[in-house]
Amino acid sequence: MTLSKKALSVLAASTLAMGLVACSSDSGSGGGSGSTGGDNYVVANGTEPQNPLIPSNTNEVGGGRIVDLIYSGLVYYDAEGEIHNEVAESIEPEGDKTFRVTLKDGWTFADGTEITANHFVDSWNYAVANSHLSEYFFEPILGYAEGAQSMEGLKVIDDKTFTIELNQPEADFPQRLGYSAFYPLPDEAREDEAAFGENPNGNGPYKLATWNHNQDATLVPNENYTGERKPQNDGIKFDFYAQQDAAYNDLLAGNLDVLDAVPDTAFSTFESELGDRAVNQPSAVFQSFTIPERLEHWSGDEGKLRREAISHAINREEITATIFQGTRTPASDFTSPVLPNYNGDIPGNDVLDYDPEKAKDLWAQADAIAPFTGEFTLSYNADGGHQAWVDATVNSIRNTLGIEAIGNPYPDFKSLRDDVTSRTIQGAFRTGWQADYPSLGNFLGPLYGTGAGSNDGDYSNPAFDAKLAEAAGSDSPEAAATVYNEAQEILFQDLPVIPLWYSNVTGGSSQNVDNVVFSWKSVPVYYNITKK
Repeated sequence: MTLSKKALSVLAASTLAMGLVACSSDSGSGGGSGSTGGDNYVVANGTEPQNPLIPSNTNEVGGGRIVDLIYSGLVYYDAEGEIHNEVAESIEPEGDKTFRVTLKDGWTFADGTEITANHFVDSWNYAVANSHLSEYFFEPILGYAEGAQSMEGLKVIDDKTFTIELNQPEADFPQRLGYSAFYPLPDEAREDEAAFGENPNGNGPYKLATWNHNQDATLVPNENYTGERKPQNDGIKFDFYAQQDAAYNDLLAGNLDVLDAVPDTAFSTFESELGDRAVNQPSAVFQSFTIPERLEHWSGDEGKLRREAISHAINREEITATIFQGTRTPASDFTSPVLPNYNGDIPGNDVLDYDPEKAKDLWAQADAIAPFTGEFTLSYNADGGHQAWVDATVNSIRNTLGIEAIGNPYPDFKSLRDDVTSRTIQGAFRTGWQADYPSLGNFLGPLYGTGAGSNDGDYSNPAFDAKLAEAAGSDSPEAAATVYNEAQEILFQDLPVIPLWYSNVTGGSSQNVDNVVFSWKSVPVYYNITKK
């Protein structure tokens, strides 16, 4: 959804991967005690969260699934990506770069503590002061600086009112407020972040009952939740799997109720096996791999030539047709075709064409600058069903360029991400993006803006940053989209990542549940699922 000032006025008036299941565990923690309606939980696949469950320090899928259910923000996104007020009574523009936020009465955390404007302001300042992974999302606010103790653009008026002043007009800023970085935290979270993250006290439709690390996590309804996302079940139990095949087999056997990632081994059969319980629909998910510029041979003119060569060496059409059985679409940009204002014909995107001869020529030009030695490695998490496409990709590169190209599996998503975020990983590694909110800018700024939290390759180009700022200051989302697509022209020249394809959400449900709907973000709308 896109919001103009007029739409904001209307909004103000409206109501607005995977770890193997262990046999036992010797550790667990919980933010609640027992279910409020029984223990007939909806069982869904999940992954071990990388970090304690602090919203602004969670930017991966395993933790995100849980965080989005145990916390609530000012607004939320429905299954279609439409925005609705949640804790906010209204979000009203004051001038062209200030918003006045009024909170609804009656909202509390799970322990009954009343939510006030200070909880939002203090949480946002805390995220920046402690350099949380999602601090980038606060950059538009006046006074933002990395590690700053407070942002002068945030002002508490009274217990139910605060204002947000931005550095400049931001066309889609209100859309962002449903993202997890903007969720409120109670005061105790800032006293001991690690302990709180193991036993969070949130304000979402669910609360954490147990978290058995590397095994499972169980959520139960939060009896103090007063929003519109009312749970229609006794709770959600996320089982962590080491292999997607195991999860899919459990789905077929009725031991798993909902699966949001079908393994590649079942792409050709899952729709016939599951029938009308199968899901294969477009989603806001972009897949790529990143080659950090800090690696030898991958910076400067040599690096640009090699990146283009690698891109031309990948037969995306063949891989999406044979490996993914039509559940992926070759990428033509850096965003997603399900977004408003998507453009699949951006100048420079011919670098994504499979062209073996051009790839060889470009590689030879790079070798003339500095001969390439060693292996080209592409790292991936083995628990996410990636081996088949990684093997096909490196084979395509090897056969085209005549270099040693191999896949490098990590045992699980967390171990891969740990090496990525610590900058200790060597070689290329799989990356991707699942939208936080429905905007082209969400696929660009957080991943490629200088210093952005999800800029895993540490890409930096002042010309690109300038386009981000120009787009953010546009007077409408449509005008911003034009500039964002100009920014993509720069990305096609630099290739900070190698775009691969867009993902469909491929999933399904068991015969034990009803009302299973997958959202625009490719995740199930968990709170609407009912058990038979």
